[in-house]
Amino acid sequence: MNEKAMRKSRWITTVSLIIIIGITYLSAVITEFNFIDSVATLPKALNWIFANLWITQETWGRLPAILGKLNETIFMSIAATTLAAIISLFLGLMGSKTTKVNNVFSVLARLIASFSRNIPVVAWSLILLISFGQNSLTGFLALFVGTLGFLTRAFIESIDEASQSAVEALQATGATYAHIVNKAVIPQSLPQMLSWILFMIETNIRSATLVGILTGTGIGYTFDLYYKSLNYNAVALVTFTIVIAVIIIELISNRIRKVIL
Repeated sequence: MNEKAMRKSRWITTVSLIIIIGITYLSAVITEFNFIDSVATLPKALNWIFANLWITQETWGRLPAILGKLNETIFMSIAATTLAAIISLFLGLMGSKTTKVNNVFSVLARLIASFSRNIPVVAWSLILLISFGQNSLTGFLALFVGTLGFLTRAFIESIDEASQSAVEALQATGATYAHIVNKAVIPQSLPQMLSWILFMIETNIRSATLVGILTGTGIGYTFDLYYKSLNYNAVALVTFTIVIAVIIIELISNRIRKVIL
């Protein structure tokens, strides 16, 4: 890289940093955020955490009930993800430029993905809560709708990235649409699709805790119940089990990704 290019790169970097700092400062002014006051409250906050969020011997007796709710949350997240993945596969095939049936279905699939993906899971929970009330179905549907949009978009991109040579070769032989999808598209896209599904299972298990607080189900409901009753020792145990469960699932997911990718 010559000296002129290096000066240009440094100038762009400097300007970018100034813009970022300016936006950060402006945001702090608008929201009335005081960084110094926030840092000053950290010692007090940490003291409260260490004084209240610790697990007592008596609290361990609640572990079986907490694990039961945690299992409910995990299985609900897996069920919502897998069902959304099946439907997203069909929407992805319709939305992809490689496998689209016609422009109408392609636009429709992309609109469905955009609509459901751009509304947060929390917002879906509140919307569905009005119609279905506080129950497991509401939590399931909230995770399902949010996952549907994300996986549809991810599957469309995965299919679009597939090699066109195999598709064109089968088309030249007069192969049917189903044969092209099964023999040329899915084999190439499947590893990436499975990776996205595993990612969404991890994400949904985390999201299901917040969804459970809103819908009164799963581990989120248990967390909210103990928190509102000021039983912070039980809150600490619930938090501990969630963290351990997420770490274990992430390790399993990473192991599976290494095998399939």
